[in-house]
Amino acid sequence: MRKILCILITFFTIATNAQIERDKQLHFAAGGIASSFGYNYVYDKTQDKTKAVFAGIGLAILAGTIKETIDSSQPGNKFDLEDLTATTLGGITISVTINLIKNDRNNKKIRKRRLDVSLGKNNNRRKSNRNSKRN
Repeated sequence: MRKILCILITFFTIATNAQIERDKQLHFAAGGIASSFGYNYVYDKTQDKTKAVFAGIGLAILAGTIKETIDSSQPGNKFDLEDLTATTLGGITISVTINLIKNDRNNKKIRKRRLDVSLGKNNNRRKSNRNSKRN
């Protein structure tokens, strides 16, 4: 399901690519890059996905705010809230995506148990236990 969702998001992004200004695309990418660094740094230090997501989004917002503040100090420029929004959305997108994709050891064990149940491996064990009790 996650792979299908990622593919759909990719196709949607490609289809809307021509409708979004180049500047906003660059802000989105910069927010994603900042967010990935923030997420990975905090996750390596704390092993807590929730803190890592918030740190990634926070770093994207911080990077966008600093960039827009620098831009507003230049003559003829202003603080552009749309650019900050694009940077923030890039950060949110990447942090949430990393959080969904990142596998932990515990998740692999849970997924394996679910796979065993769906394949009916546990059902065979139960039947063999029932048969041994009857004999």
